Amino acid sequence: MLPFRFAAEYLSYRLRSFKLHGVHSPFIFGLYHHVIQHDGTYFAYPRVEALRQKLLKDNRKLQVTDFGAGPKSGNKHERRVKDIARTAAKPAKYAKLLFRLVNHFQPATIFDLGTSLGITTSYMAEARHQAQFYTFEGCPAIAGVARENLQHLGLKHVQVIEGNLDETLQRQLQQVDKLDFAFFDGNHRYEPTMRYFNACLAKSHEYSVFVLDDLYWSAEMKQAWEEIKQHPQVLQTVDLFFIGLVFFRKSQPKEHFTLFY
Repeated sequence: MLPFRFAAEYLSYRLRSFKLHGVHSPFIFGLYHHVIQHDGTYFAYPRVEALRQKLLKDNRKLQVTDFGAGPKSGNKHERRVKDIARTAAKPAKYAKLLFRLVNHFQPATIFDLGTSLGITTSYMAEARHQAQFYTFEGCPAIAGVARENLQHLGLKHVQVIEGNLDETLQRQLQQVDKLDFAFFDGNHRYEPTMRYFNACLAKSHEYSVFVLDDLYWSAEMKQAWEEIKQHPQVLQTVDLFFIGLVFFRKSQPKEHFTLFY
């Protein structure tokens, strides 16, 4: 998205968003107060941030496989680890929020659609060592570095699923009974985002939590977010601009919240 369009989207978000006093749902009120706005620290924060700082200085060159759209799909190009760490990993503010969400809901089965170097993956995995945790990365070289990082942090319960997400996601979904938590960061186009969302929806339940990344990264992502909000199985959503939370709680009315974060 062009910078001025992104700035306009953010201004619109700020004008629409509100803080705790404007939330009337007890479930969302508690989530916003105790989880989203939590400003304390956890043991995992310095551990994973130390890993981030290490990767930001890593000059190794990787042959990166592109699984994006178009004629260049499948091509390889060279990138340094430090450049991937700088551009692909979620900023600490949002990675820590993902930690707190997993820590709060304690999901038994977690899908992370978009491993990259494993920084954000590590935050979520640190919050739930007892989970069945599957993280998906298309590029073999990047997946290899992610495995190193997960091993360094002792996160042995995380299984890195390597390969094109178009093929690996459905195969792995068939291996689980239900999906408790999913983070969608594997593709930022409308069609694959909706396809991955609907595939995971088949294994969701009333207490599942889905998190979508980069809601306003492009017109296609904005379109996907608006369509997801209107899906009949989606009952509550929270728009935090850079990420969106999706809930399926039948005990709560269908509502959409835009909260300041």
